[in-house]
Formats: sequence, structure tokens, C-alpha cells
Amino acid sequence: MSSHGFGIDVGGSGIKGCTVDLDTGTLVGDRLRITTPDPSTPEAVATVAARIVGRFGWRGRLGVTVPCVVKHGTVLTAANVDPSWIGTDAPEVLGKEIGEPVVVLNDADAAGIAEMRYGAGRDVRGVVVLLTFGTGIGSAVFSDGELVPNTEFGHLQLDGRDAEDIAAASVKEQQDLSWEEWTPRVSRYLAALESLVWPDLIIVGGGISKDADRWLPMLENRTRVVAAQLRNAAGIVGAALAAHTGFS
Repeated sequence: MSSHGFGIDVGGSGIKGCTVDLDTGTLVGDRLRITTPDPSTPEAVATVAARIVGRFGWRGRLGVTVPCVVKHGTVLTAANVDPSWIGTDAPEVLGKEIGEPVVVLNDADAAGIAEMRYGAGRDVRGVVVLLTFGTGIGSAVFSDGELVPNTEFGHLQLDGRDAEDIAAASVKEQQDLSWEEWTPRVSRYLAALESLVWPDLIIVGGGISKDADRWLPMLENRTRVVAAQLRNAAGIVGAALAAHTGFS
């Protein structure tokens, strides 16, 4: 009999949740997505999360990702969510509303956990970096399969600016850049990252990874770069797995 978990992925535009088959790393049925409330305060997000959990009838520990640095359950930054998250004891706020114990972690870390267990990073040793290209650039770093939590490599400096202000997928869209115009920006960003952590593998995720065959071949970097395999399910799967394994 398969082991199930439950994960919720909180983003700036949508909050998504589903039951997860932890043996295969796949969603059990269709995920439920509800638009992120505005303002996206902890209490408002907790209300939506409780609705999602209730819709599936889930009972027991669950995982929730947030686009924030989270240390020992306390949120220390707030990207694409309301600033009132900063200083919040997220498991307490979410758990009180949902009525079940909650594990909370950074969204890129969750995606990385899922890719390392079920996807492109499975059985890969050495240093693996997962990058999510979306509104910004999220990062997760693993050394021999162990997560180094809360890295913020989207904020590496390129030309005196945050790298995500130059190479995020949202920048490509906003500036209407072609693949040929945008990909060299990503190469420059990856080169800066390579000079710091010397990865053995880079996994790229986020919505733009579905077009990986259009831009990965144009990268000019020493590290092997591959597309994430779990795509948009990675955050939900990683959250469920983190809750199941007792991540803290």
C-alpha cells in the first residue's frame, strides 16, 4: 500500500495543494488552486490553506511552502507575499487555522527536495543546485543529497543589481526578449554562481523549464544543466515529503 502525504505551495498569484503519493512523487488526482488573497497576510493565506485541506479531507501532518526564508518555523523575509509574514511563527498560524500539525519551508527548498528524491537529482552525488526561474530566481543547494536551506542565490549581484532583476523568467516576458537575447543573461548568472559553489549539476525549474529544449542548448557554462522533471508539482511534492520526513 502506498504512503500518502499532503502539500500546499503558496505563491504570489496562487495557492495550490494536493495529496501526494510519496512512493512515486506524483499527485493523487488533480491539484486544487485558489488565487492568493490580496493582501496575502499570514491569516488570509491560512484561511485559503484550510479550505484546500478541507476540500481533500486530509488528516495529519502536512507541508506548506512559502516564498520566504524560514528558520525553525519563523519567517524572516517576504517575497511576493505581504510583509506582515516577517517574524511570523508560520507553523503556529497555519496549524491553528487548518487544525493539523504543519511543517513550513522555503518554496525552492521544497522543489529541490522533490527533485532530489524523485526527479533530475535522484542518486546524484556532489553539489547540486536547483534554480526556479519565475517572478524571481529561487535556489536550493544540496551536498551529497543533504539540503543547505534558505540559500538566496537569486540575489547574487550582476552589474550591481540582483541577478533575478536581469535573468528571471519574468524579465524575459516584461522586456519581450527572445530566447537568443535572454539565454546569455542566464549563462552570465550561472557563471557567477559557478564561481562560488562549483556545482556538479544544475537543475532548472519554474514554468520556463517546459521550454528547456529551446534555451538550455544555448547556455555556455561548464556545469551540466538539466530541466527539472516534476515541473509545477515539485513544490507540493516537496512540501508533503518534508512533512513526512520530519523536516524542521
